[in-house]
Amino acid sequence: MRVNRSITAVAAGGLALATLTACGGNSSGTANGGKTSASGVLNISMPDGASEKDNNNPYLATSASSHLGYRYVIYEPLAMVNLADPNSKPTPWLATAWKWSTDYKSVTFTVHDGVTFSDGSAMTPDDVAYSFQILKQYAALNSNALPIDQVTTSGNQVTVTFTQSAFVIQAKVLSTFVVPKKIWSAMKDPTTDSVTHPVGTGPYVLKTFTPQTVTLDARSSGYWQALPKVSELRYSTYTGNDTETQALVTGATEWSYVFIPDAKTVFAGRDPHYKLWFPPSLSADGLWFNTTVKPWDNQYLRQAVGMVVDRADIFNEGEAGYFKPEIDNITGLPSPAGDSFVAAQYKGVKGQKTPADAKALLTAHGFTYNGSTLMDPAGKPVTLTLTDPAGWSDYQTDLSIISDNLKSIGISATVDKADTDAWFSSIASGKFQAAMHWSNGGATPYDMYENIMNGADLEPVGTAANSGNYGRFNSPQATQALKDYANATDEATRTAALNTLEQIMVEQAPMIPTSAGNYGAEYSTKHWTGWPDDSNPYMPIQPTLTQSLDVIMHLTPATS
Repeated sequence: MRVNRSITAVAAGGLALATLTACGGNSSGTANGGKTSASGVLNISMPDGASEKDNNNPYLATSASSHLGYRYVIYEPLAMVNLADPNSKPTPWLATAWKWSTDYKSVTFTVHDGVTFSDGSAMTPDDVAYSFQILKQYAALNSNALPIDQVTTSGNQVTVTFTQSAFVIQAKVLSTFVVPKKIWSAMKDPTTDSVTHPVGTGPYVLKTFTPQTVTLDARSSGYWQALPKVSELRYSTYTGNDTETQALVTGATEWSYVFIPDAKTVFAGRDPHYKLWFPPSLSADGLWFNTTVKPWDNQYLRQAVGMVVDRADIFNEGEAGYFKPEIDNITGLPSPAGDSFVAAQYKGVKGQKTPADAKALLTAHGFTYNGSTLMDPAGKPVTLTLTDPAGWSDYQTDLSIISDNLKSIGISATVDKADTDAWFSSIASGKFQAAMHWSNGGATPYDMYENIMNGADLEPVGTAANSGNYGRFNSPQATQALKDYANATDEATRTAALNTLEQIMVEQAPMIPTSAGNYGAEYSTKHWTGWPDDSNPYMPIQPTLTQSLDVIMHLTPATS
């Protein structure tokens, strides 16, 4: 399976992001010029293939630094956003403070003094400003699609203005990493140029590169805060999930993000030091319908399917009881990440009902039964083709469960084990009936709902929909509510817009949410402690996210 499906760019922020001022970087220590000694090795790996190419361009998704995640220990963000706890305030990093305008069309950063790049040069407000200007200049580098208008500096402050409200992308703005202007402005084409000697403000520098393993050393001096206790990071790539799992079980790697069938026995049960932590993100995996295909353009039929899909079975069997947490609220918002956003009328309301409830809904809206077979309002048997790539074992199990569930209301469903490339093409072009798929996620429900039902992403069948709304859900009301949420200047307006989106999700069921995305990882406490977990969810733990640096900064050697 493709374990990276749920990893998205750091996404939209809530009001906690609006204004924050502080002095330091993180809770692992105060700034002291990087003089604290570091010791020990941490092994990190991903199942990304047999080899990586020697490219450390942090902007390119195809680079080794992006695949394995080590770009984030070299290049640092302005702030660390804890997506594992959307209600928490971001941690100041290269910015000590920031303040948004009331309409969220501009933000002013106060730049941290005394920060140096790994080549010894000082980081200045000009470097911070350039790190936004390069995104405006080169759209191919602007993976978060920040609508940057102007960037100006004044003393130690940098102001960025936007062409529209940035309320829903606050976390993306704060997570922008800083690059040295002197180096990047001299590149011929930063959208394609390979970077073999990366220079950033982070505590680590590249030591050696091989196609299988990349080694980074902690800086010997000049880091702006206390050095991490981990002196060496080794990032490795494995051919797939099986070899990655074997590396975890044997202790060859200590930190990874991979789907492991029966993980609680195969991995966590092998050693008390082996841990699983998979906090849910504000996103949803689930059954997406092509709403242009009859009879699946009928909202009551889609609602009825949602009533009988067994989400607990999908979690326990398809997701091995840990990987993608169950979503049972009818709005599709996962708990606990989405609890504070659920409208009063839907709090505690589950999506799953009984087959009798589903049949009653169907027969009240023009559907009939011929024996045990469900007939649509045109008198035709209702059938459904469910499709996902053959190698995605969790989704294939999910589809098998859903197919069995649909028998309870008279729907005959077949499962197509598709070729991966053909599947991606079919989903984008709208040439499918139903598929398990994921949504975007962020610090508010906006990203999830926008990805599922934004009319701005609507494309005719046959034309690739690359930004979302793969089910071709056409609801002007949903599109307007998304605009209202994104551009609101007060909380009451945002709440009203979100309540509308939740109602549409419940009553029109453009997709059936079953499982939350996650920010999780498998890890070992044998040599290192200080990892985030349920008792201290200070940051998401996925090793390829921006926040992985903060996790490393918290680690201390385990006592024997």
